[in-house]
Amino acid sequence: MVTAGKKALKAGAVSADCAPTVLHDAGARTEILNRLRRAEGQLRGIQRMVEEGEDCLKIGQQFAAVRKALDSTYLRMTVCFMAQELEQKLAPDDAQKAGLATMLKDMETLLARMG
Repeated sequence: MVTAGKKALKAGAVSADCAPTVLHDAGARTEILNRLRRAEGQLRGIQRMVEEGEDCLKIGQQFAAVRKALDSTYLRMTVCFMAQELEQKLAPDDAQKAGLATMLKDMETLLARMG
């Protein structure tokens, strides 16, 4: 039997436990925005290359570079979000925060190697 809550979740509603959030750390937001601006510049470069009839292999290399930049930006945003949420939910002391930061940095490094 499907309850009203499950119907709401299936319809795209967000439960109170999973309410959407934003990055509160201004430094993290700035870092993400700077990465996105660099990727935007790379995309403009690709557009110029296509307009000027550049070699497809060179254009393909630039596509790969943009994809990598966006993937690493997504990973960085995800790790920043995780750090923020874990800190908020767990309220760690200073020693635990240091351990958490180290663990998240290691996790980011490991995940980056997957791509």
